[in-house]
Amino acid sequence: MKMPVNKFIRMSMVGLVAGSAGIWSGCTGDFDEINTSKTAITTLTATELPYLFARAQQQASYAAGTYQTAQNLFADLFAQYYATTTPNFQSDRYFMHPTWINSHWNPIYTQVVPQLKTLFDQTDKSSSQYALASIWWVFAFHRLTDYYGPVPYFDAGVPANSVKYDAQDKIYDDFFKRLAEATTLLKGKTTEKPYGNYDIIYAGDVNKWIKFANTLRLRLALRISKVDPARAKTEAEAAIAGGLLTDVGDNALMVKNLTGGDNNGLATISGWGEFRMSAAMESVLKGFEDPRIGIFFQPAFNTKTYEGLRNGLGPTELTDPLNTNDNNSNIGERWIKNTGAGSAWDRQLAVKQDIMHTAEAYFLLAEAALNGWNVGSTTAQQAYEKGIRASMEGWGITGAAVDTYINSTKTPIPPQDQQKSPALSTITVKWGATEAIQREQIATQKWLALYPDGIEAWAEFRRTKFPKLYPVVNSVNTDVPTTAYPRRIPFLLLEQQSNTDAVKAAVTLLNGPDKASTPLWWDKN
Repeated sequence: MKMPVNKFIRMSMVGLVAGSAGIWSGCTGDFDEINTSKTAITTLTATELPYLFARAQQQASYAAGTYQTAQNLFADLFAQYYATTTPNFQSDRYFMHPTWINSHWNPIYTQVVPQLKTLFDQTDKSSSQYALASIWWVFAFHRLTDYYGPVPYFDAGVPANSVKYDAQDKIYDDFFKRLAEATTLLKGKTTEKPYGNYDIIYAGDVNKWIKFANTLRLRLALRISKVDPARAKTEAEAAIAGGLLTDVGDNALMVKNLTGGDNNGLATISGWGEFRMSAAMESVLKGFEDPRIGIFFQPAFNTKTYEGLRNGLGPTELTDPLNTNDNNSNIGERWIKNTGAGSAWDRQLAVKQDIMHTAEAYFLLAEAALNGWNVGSTTAQQAYEKGIRASMEGWGITGAAVDTYINSTKTPIPPQDQQKSPALSTITVKWGATEAIQREQIATQKWLALYPDGIEAWAEFRRTKFPKLYPVVNSVNTDVPTTAYPRRIPFLLLEQQSNTDAVKAAVTLLNGPDKASTPLWWDKN
């Protein structure tokens, strides 16, 4: 990753001030005084440091249009939350667009790393501010490394003409160390409010950050459970003992603001008419008679019913009226509302962005229990059912409808699509009789509970092979045929051109070619 010293310094300052008024306008009236130059070196004081943390938070979750090419056109499709209705978007047919994939990489290195490195340099290692920055470093980088595999990590942000890539097992080792150190430190600082309202997720609530960090640690522990089961067990049990997200008030939701273009990423792209509900989601949500269907999606304009389409449709299939936007379901009214005039939509750009849901913690706990790890007195079934309840409550669904759902023996159904696809699976919501069924149930319900976080859903699909997903109808990638699925995103073309030796060395860390078909270190399926 070629990054001359002067470019690194400039990016640090741009990351601090350029385009950031949106996330801070509700927090301060002094932004104009700071935003006096986009390139000048500024002497930072403790007063300005919270701005950096807010910027790092915003950029690690992909605001506005960046969300499309960083997440929606890759992970969201590979997780089969959505399918594209636009022939030009070949990523749904496994084409790895060489410039689109920059969008996931660039914000981390040009916007997140400079802010967090500055915070590490200018805050005390024993401070709550340092601990929150370290937790967010792990959050940002686990999403990055789980896209590509080896990435520049330990030397990220260090001015140099070439920056080495690090092996994924070494990166994960540092993740666990950082999270353990941060939570230990924060336990003694629960009355503090680090960054205050400039923390645009928890407003400086240390207790919630401890829960968030432990849940992230448990997520990562299960990620490595097939490649390093002993380390996974140790980290998971420590995370569980430290306390996880427990109620919907712990949901990590990021504040968004229309000023400065800091819009909710999914809402921003939802009105562009380029994707709709997938057939996989239709099969499961309709078959289970899942009450979340009307929140995740809305009826197709023409049919007034919930409809999805298969992933990987080509230009020919997409000419069929059955596969047009108005005959398939857009995402729910939380993000965009139909105005009643066909494909005319009102985007809800200021809605909070989903970062992590409490429900995930319970599904992780359920899997840990099935693994035989020490999870306390909770059984796998209890955790599974609590996960469903937490997800439902997070979307405003409580009471008898949830009880009925948990005890339902209904199964996924054929989506009645152009391809005459079968039902996605035969599992029920009601807790199954065998461990194999239970593992599929946990993973399937977690897939629903993670929505709309396709980055995590795709990572978990690669790890568990659940939920069962449909093969794409067409693939234009000879390395990933329709009978397979992408295991990673190849390294950036720009990196191959400007950081050549480092990328060549990184390929050796993959234990396979730099292709989408090469599994990551933790992917043992």
